[in-house]
Amino acid sequence: MTESKTSLVTGAAGFIGSHVVDELLNRGHRVVALDDLSGGFRDNVDARAQFVTGSVTDVGWVGRLFAEHRFDYVFHLAAYAAEGLSHFIRRFNYENNLIGSVNLINAAVNHEVKCFVFTSSIAVYGRNQLPMTEELTPQPEDPYGISKYAVELDLRAAHELFGLNYIIFRPHNVYGERQNIGDRYRNVVGIYMNNILQGKPLPVFGDGEQTRAFSYIGDVAPIIARSVEVPAAYNEIFNVGADQPYSVNELAREICRAMGVDFRPQYLPARNEVQHAYATHDKVARVFDYRPQYTLEQGLSRMAAWVRKVGARRSQSFGALDIEKNLPPSWREPGA
Repeated sequence: MTESKTSLVTGAAGFIGSHVVDELLNRGHRVVALDDLSGGFRDNVDARAQFVTGSVTDVGWVGRLFAEHRFDYVFHLAAYAAEGLSHFIRRFNYENNLIGSVNLINAAVNHEVKCFVFTSSIAVYGRNQLPMTEELTPQPEDPYGISKYAVELDLRAAHELFGLNYIIFRPHNVYGERQNIGDRYRNVVGIYMNNILQGKPLPVFGDGEQTRAFSYIGDVAPIIARSVEVPAAYNEIFNVGADQPYSVNELAREICRAMGVDFRPQYLPARNEVQHAYATHDKVARVFDYRPQYTLEQGLSRMAAWVRKVGARRSQSFGALDIEKNLPPSWREPGA
Protein backbone atom coordinates (compact mmCIF):
# COMPACT_ATOMS: atom_id res chain seq x y z
CA MET A 1 0.00 0.00 0.00
CA THR A 2 1.48 3.35 -1.06
CA GLU A 3 1.77 6.15 1.46
CA SER A 4 -0.90 8.82 1.18
CA LYS A 5 0.56 12.28 0.52
CA THR A 6 -1.40 15.50 1.00
CA SER A 7 0.06 18.57 -0.66
CA LEU A 8 -0.89 22.22 -0.72
CA VAL A 9 -0.19 24.13 -3.93
CA THR A 10 -0.50 27.91 -3.71
CA GLY A 11 -1.05 29.88 -6.89
CA ALA A 12 -2.70 26.71 -8.17
CA ALA A 13 -4.95 28.44 -10.71
CA GLY A 14 -1.99 30.27 -12.17
CA PHE A 15 0.40 29.21 -14.89
CA ILE A 16 3.18 27.20 -13.24
CA GLY A 17 1.03 26.28 -10.25
CA SER A 18 -1.66 24.57 -12.31
CA HIS A 19 0.95 22.44 -14.08
CA VAL A 20 2.49 21.46 -10.75
CA VAL A 21 -0.99 20.42 -9.57
CA ASP A 22 -1.30 18.14 -12.61
CA GLU A 23 2.09 16.56 -11.97
CA LEU A 24 1.40 15.97 -8.27
CA LEU A 25 -1.97 14.36 -8.98
CA ASN A 26 -0.33 12.06 -11.50
CA ARG A 27 2.24 11.13 -8.85
CA GLY A 28 -0.48 10.08 -6.40
CA HIS A 29 -0.76 13.16 -4.18
CA ARG A 30 -4.02 14.39 -2.74
CA VAL A 31 -3.86 18.06 -3.72
CA VAL A 32 -5.45 21.10 -2.13
CA ALA A 33 -5.24 23.83 -4.77
CA LEU A 34 -5.22 27.35 -3.32
CA ASP A 35 -5.61 30.56 -5.30
CA ASP A 36 -7.16 34.00 -4.81
CA LEU A 37 -7.93 34.18 -8.56
CA SER A 38 -6.33 37.61 -8.86
CA GLY A 39 -4.29 36.43 -11.82
CA GLY A 40 -5.22 32.79 -12.32
CA PHE A 41 -8.22 31.04 -13.79
CA ARG A 42 -10.39 28.46 -12.04
CA ASP A 43 -10.59 26.28 -15.14
CA ASN A 44 -6.80 25.85 -15.08
CA VAL A 45 -7.16 23.55 -12.06
CA ASP A 46 -7.59 19.82 -12.57
CA ALA A 47 -10.98 18.67 -11.25
CA ARG A 48 -9.26 15.93 -9.24
CA ALA A 49 -7.80 18.57 -6.90
CA GLN A 50 -9.73 20.19 -4.06
CA PHE A 51 -9.90 23.86 -5.00
CA VAL A 52 -10.10 26.52 -2.29
CA THR A 53 -10.28 30.28 -2.77
CA GLY A 54 -8.26 32.37 -0.36
CA SER A 55 -5.21 34.56 0.11
CA VAL A 56 -1.87 33.68 1.69
CA THR A 57 -1.89 37.18 3.21
CA ASP A 58 -4.83 36.20 5.48
CA VAL A 59 -2.86 34.75 8.37
CA GLY A 60 -5.84 33.48 10.35
CA TRP A 61 -7.32 31.74 7.34
CA VAL A 62 -3.97 30.16 6.47
CA GLY A 63 -3.70 28.72 9.97
CA ARG A 64 -7.16 27.21 9.77
CA LEU A 65 -6.42 25.69 6.36
CA PHE A 66 -3.31 23.94 7.69
CA ALA A 67 -5.16 22.70 10.77
CA GLU A 68 -7.92 21.20 8.63
CA HIS A 69 -5.78 19.38 6.07
CA ARG A 70 -2.54 18.42 7.88
CA PHE A 71 -0.36 18.87 4.82
CA ASP A 72 2.68 16.70 4.23
CA TYR A 73 4.13 19.07 1.64
CA VAL A 74 3.70 22.69 0.62
CA PHE A 75 4.44 23.88 -2.93
CA HIS A 76 4.42 27.67 -2.76
CA LEU A 77 4.01 29.23 -6.20
CA ALA A 78 1.66 32.13 -5.37
CA ALA A 79 3.33 35.42 -6.27
CA TYR A 80 2.95 38.47 -8.45
CA ALA A 81 6.03 38.00 -10.58
CA ALA A 82 6.48 41.31 -12.38
CA GLU A 83 10.06 42.41 -11.85
CA GLY A 84 9.86 45.75 -13.66
CA LEU A 85 6.48 46.70 -12.22
CA SER A 86 7.58 45.78 -8.69
CA HIS A 87 9.39 49.13 -8.40
CA PHE A 88 6.01 50.87 -8.65
CA ILE A 89 3.92 48.48 -6.48
CA ARG A 90 6.31 48.10 -3.58
CA ARG A 91 3.74 47.63 -0.81
CA PHE A 92 1.72 45.10 -2.83
CA ASN A 93 4.92 43.27 -3.77
CA TYR A 94 6.15 42.85 -0.20
CA GLU A 95 2.74 42.05 1.29
CA ASN A 96 2.02 39.32 -1.26
CA ASN A 97 5.44 37.95 -2.09
CA LEU A 98 7.12 38.25 1.31
CA ILE A 99 4.56 38.52 4.12
CA GLY A 100 2.28 35.97 2.46
CA SER A 101 5.22 33.56 2.24
CA VAL A 102 6.10 34.06 5.90
CA ASN A 103 2.51 33.24 6.86
CA LEU A 104 2.88 29.91 5.06
CA ILE A 105 6.29 29.19 6.57
CA ASN A 106 4.97 29.81 10.08
CA ALA A 107 2.03 27.49 9.46
CA ALA A 108 4.34 24.84 7.99
CA VAL A 109 6.50 24.91 11.12
CA ASN A 110 3.51 24.82 13.47
CA HIS A 111 1.92 21.90 11.64
CA GLU A 112 5.13 19.90 11.04
CA VAL A 113 5.14 19.92 7.24
CA LYS A 114 7.74 17.50 5.87
CA CYS A 115 9.06 19.81 3.18
CA PHE A 116 8.35 23.33 1.91
CA VAL A 117 9.01 23.79 -1.81
CA PHE A 118 9.42 27.41 -2.86
CA THR A 119 9.66 28.89 -6.34
CA SER A 120 12.05 31.80 -6.13
CA SER A 121 13.53 33.45 -9.24
CA ILE A 122 16.84 34.23 -10.93
CA ALA A 123 15.86 37.83 -10.19
CA VAL A 124 17.69 37.28 -6.89
CA TYR A 125 21.04 37.36 -8.70
CA GLY A 126 20.78 40.93 -9.97
CA ARG A 127 23.00 42.01 -12.85
CA ASN A 128 26.55 41.30 -14.03
CA GLN A 129 26.75 37.83 -12.46
CA LEU A 130 26.98 35.59 -15.51
CA PRO A 131 26.45 32.78 -15.84
CA MET A 132 24.18 32.68 -12.79
CA THR A 133 25.15 29.77 -10.53
CA GLU A 134 23.73 28.73 -7.18
CA GLU A 135 27.07 29.46 -5.50
CA LEU A 136 26.90 33.19 -6.26
CA THR A 137 25.86 35.63 -3.53
CA PRO A 138 22.50 37.11 -4.59
CA GLN A 139 22.39 40.85 -5.25
CA PRO A 140 18.78 41.55 -6.27
CA GLU A 141 18.09 44.98 -7.73
CA ASP A 142 14.30 45.16 -7.84
CA PRO A 143 11.69 44.72 -5.09
CA TYR A 144 10.49 41.46 -6.61
CA GLY A 145 13.95 39.89 -6.44
CA ILE A 146 14.49 41.34 -2.96
CA SER A 147 11.27 39.73 -1.69
CA LYS A 148 12.17 36.37 -3.20
CA TYR A 149 15.64 36.39 -1.66
CA ALA A 150 14.21 37.39 1.71
CA VAL A 151 11.96 34.31 1.63
CA GLU A 152 14.95 32.14 0.75
CA LEU A 153 16.80 33.48 3.79
CA ASP A 154 13.76 32.98 6.00
CA LEU A 155 13.43 29.36 4.90
CA ARG A 156 17.06 28.74 5.77
CA ALA A 157 16.53 30.31 9.20
CA ALA A 158 13.38 28.24 9.76
CA HIS A 159 15.28 25.09 8.87
CA GLU A 160 18.15 25.87 11.21
CA LEU A 161 15.96 26.70 14.21
CA PHE A 162 12.84 24.60 13.67
CA GLY A 163 13.97 21.80 11.36
CA LEU A 164 11.64 22.74 8.48
CA ASN A 165 13.00 21.11 5.34
CA TYR A 166 12.86 23.16 2.17
CA ILE A 167 13.69 23.01 -1.53
CA ILE A 168 14.16 26.25 -3.46
CA PHE A 169 13.87 26.55 -7.23
CA ARG A 170 14.95 29.58 -9.21
CA PRO A 171 13.09 29.28 -12.54
CA HIS A 172 13.39 31.91 -15.23
CA ASN A 173 11.28 33.21 -18.10
CA VAL A 174 8.90 30.25 -18.09
CA TYR A 175 6.31 30.12 -20.87
CA GLY A 176 3.71 27.67 -22.16
CA GLU A 177 0.07 26.70 -22.11
CA ARG A 178 -2.14 28.43 -19.50
CA GLN A 179 0.10 31.47 -19.20
CA ASN A 180 -1.97 34.60 -18.62
CA ILE A 181 -1.43 36.22 -21.99
CA GLY A 182 -3.64 39.12 -20.92
CA ASP A 183 -1.09 40.39 -18.36
CA ARG A 184 0.62 43.32 -20.07
CA TYR A 185 3.30 43.79 -17.41
CA ARG A 186 5.04 40.43 -17.52
CA ASN A 187 5.62 37.24 -19.55
CA VAL A 188 6.94 38.52 -22.86
CA VAL A 189 5.98 35.39 -24.80
CA GLY A 190 2.34 35.71 -23.74
CA ILE A 191 2.30 39.46 -24.43
CA TYR A 192 3.65 38.95 -27.94
CA MET A 193 1.25 36.14 -28.83
CA ASN A 194 -1.70 38.12 -27.44
CA ASN A 195 -0.70 41.14 -29.53
CA ILE A 196 -0.38 39.02 -32.66
CA LEU A 197 -3.92 37.71 -32.19
CA GLN A 198 -5.11 41.32 -32.04
CA GLY A 199 -3.08 42.51 -35.00
CA LYS A 200 -0.86 44.71 -32.83
CA PRO A 201 2.93 45.19 -33.12
CA LEU A 202 5.32 43.59 -30.65
CA PRO A 203 6.68 46.07 -28.05
CA VAL A 204 10.46 45.88 -27.68
CA PHE A 205 12.13 47.94 -24.96
CA GLY A 206 15.44 49.43 -26.01
CA ASP A 207 17.29 47.80 -28.91
CA GLY A 208 15.98 44.30 -28.18
CA GLU A 209 19.45 42.88 -27.69
CA GLN A 210 18.91 42.05 -24.02
CA THR A 211 19.10 38.28 -23.55
CA ARG A 212 17.19 35.69 -21.57
CA ALA A 213 16.90 31.90 -21.61
CA PHE A 214 13.22 31.09 -22.16
CA SER A 215 12.04 27.95 -20.37
CA TYR A 216 9.14 25.77 -21.49
CA ILE A 217 6.75 24.72 -18.71
CA GLY A 218 7.21 21.04 -19.58
CA ASP A 219 10.84 21.31 -18.46
CA VAL A 220 10.03 23.02 -15.15
CA ALA A 221 6.82 21.74 -13.52
CA PRO A 222 7.76 18.03 -13.45
CA ILE A 223 10.99 18.70 -11.57
CA ILE A 224 9.24 20.88 -8.99
CA ALA A 225 6.58 18.23 -8.35
CA ARG A 226 9.08 15.36 -8.14
CA SER A 227 11.50 17.18 -5.87
CA VAL A 228 10.04 16.04 -2.52
CA GLU A 229 10.80 12.44 -3.55
CA VAL A 230 14.52 13.25 -4.01
CA PRO A 231 16.30 13.28 -0.62
CA ALA A 232 19.42 14.89 -2.09
CA ALA A 233 17.31 17.93 -3.04
CA TYR A 234 16.30 18.75 0.53
CA ASN A 235 17.60 22.06 1.89
CA GLU A 236 19.18 22.94 -1.45
CA ILE A 237 18.71 25.65 -4.09
CA PHE A 238 18.39 24.90 -7.81
CA ASN A 239 18.31 26.96 -10.97
CA VAL A 240 15.79 25.34 -13.31
CA GLY A 241 15.02 26.14 -16.93
CA ALA A 242 16.51 26.42 -20.39
CA ASP A 243 20.24 26.64 -21.07
CA GLN A 244 20.33 28.63 -24.33
CA PRO A 245 19.88 32.43 -24.10
CA TYR A 246 18.19 34.38 -26.89
CA SER A 247 17.87 38.10 -27.52
CA VAL A 248 14.40 39.62 -27.35
CA ASN A 249 14.67 40.30 -31.10
CA GLU A 250 15.43 36.63 -31.74
CA LEU A 251 12.57 35.56 -29.48
CA ALA A 252 10.13 37.88 -31.23
CA ARG A 253 11.07 36.47 -34.63
CA GLU A 254 10.65 32.89 -33.37
CA ILE A 255 7.22 33.75 -31.93
CA CYS A 256 6.13 35.29 -35.22
CA ARG A 257 7.28 32.16 -37.01
CA ALA A 258 5.30 29.95 -34.59
CA MET A 259 2.22 32.13 -35.05
CA GLY A 260 2.60 32.32 -38.83
CA VAL A 261 2.93 36.11 -39.14
CA ASP A 262 5.55 38.64 -40.22
CA PHE A 263 7.82 40.25 -37.63
CA ARG A 264 6.35 43.67 -36.76
CA PRO A 265 8.19 45.25 -33.79
CA GLN A 266 7.47 48.51 -32.00
CA TYR A 267 10.71 49.76 -30.44
CA LEU A 268 10.15 51.67 -27.21
CA PRO A 269 12.49 53.52 -24.82
CA ALA A 270 14.69 51.23 -22.74
CA ARG A 271 13.51 50.52 -19.20
CA ASN A 272 15.42 49.78 -16.00
CA GLU A 273 16.11 46.05 -16.26
CA VAL A 274 18.94 43.56 -16.18
CA GLN A 275 20.45 43.44 -19.67
CA HIS A 276 21.57 39.82 -19.75
CA ALA A 277 20.29 36.96 -17.59
CA TYR A 278 21.01 33.28 -18.04
CA ALA A 279 21.82 30.53 -15.59
CA THR A 280 23.67 27.24 -15.42
CA HIS A 281 21.77 24.07 -14.56
CA ASP A 282 24.54 21.62 -13.74
CA LYS A 283 23.27 21.14 -10.19
CA VAL A 284 19.66 20.30 -11.11
CA ALA A 285 20.94 18.03 -13.90
CA ARG A 286 23.11 16.14 -11.42
CA VAL A 287 20.62 15.80 -8.56
CA PHE A 288 17.55 15.12 -10.72
CA ASP A 289 19.32 13.42 -13.65
CA TYR A 290 17.50 15.76 -16.00
CA ARG A 291 18.22 18.07 -18.90
CA PRO A 292 15.67 20.26 -20.75
CA GLN A 293 13.73 18.24 -23.30
CA TYR A 294 12.15 21.02 -25.37
CA THR A 295 13.81 23.43 -27.77
CA LEU A 296 12.53 27.00 -28.00
CA GLU A 297 10.94 26.17 -31.36
CA GLN A 298 9.12 23.15 -29.92
CA GLY A 299 7.87 24.99 -26.84
CA LEU A 300 6.66 28.01 -28.80
CA SER A 301 4.88 25.75 -31.28
CA ARG A 302 2.98 24.04 -28.45
CA MET A 303 2.06 27.33 -26.80
CA ALA A 304 1.04 28.91 -30.11
CA ALA A 305 -1.40 26.06 -30.79
CA TRP A 306 -2.98 26.61 -27.36
CA VAL A 307 -3.11 30.40 -27.78
CA ARG A 308 -4.87 30.13 -31.13
CA LYS A 309 -7.45 27.88 -29.50
CA VAL A 310 -8.21 30.09 -26.46
CA GLY A 311 -7.99 33.40 -28.32
CA ALA A 312 -6.88 36.86 -27.27
CA ARG A 313 -7.35 38.08 -23.73
CA ARG A 314 -7.85 41.67 -22.69
CA SER A 315 -4.89 43.31 -21.00
CA GLN A 316 -5.76 44.42 -17.50
CA SER A 317 -4.29 47.44 -15.74
CA PHE A 318 -2.71 46.80 -12.38
CA GLY A 319 -4.71 49.51 -10.65
CA ALA A 320 -3.40 51.79 -7.93
CA LEU A 321 0.36 52.26 -8.03
CA ASP A 322 2.47 53.30 -5.06
CA ILE A 323 4.79 55.35 -7.28
CA GLU A 324 4.31 56.72 -10.79
CA LYS A 325 7.65 58.51 -11.11
CA ASN A 326 9.69 57.00 -13.99
CA LEU A 327 6.88 54.63 -14.94
CA PRO A 328 7.44 53.47 -18.56
CA PRO A 329 5.05 55.43 -20.81
CA SER A 330 3.72 52.22 -22.40
CA TRP A 331 2.40 51.14 -18.97
CA ARG A 332 0.38 54.29 -18.47
CA GLU A 333 -3.33 54.34 -19.11
CA PRO A 334 -4.39 56.10 -22.33
CA GLY A 335 -4.88 59.76 -21.56
CA ALA A 336 -3.00 59.54 -18.25
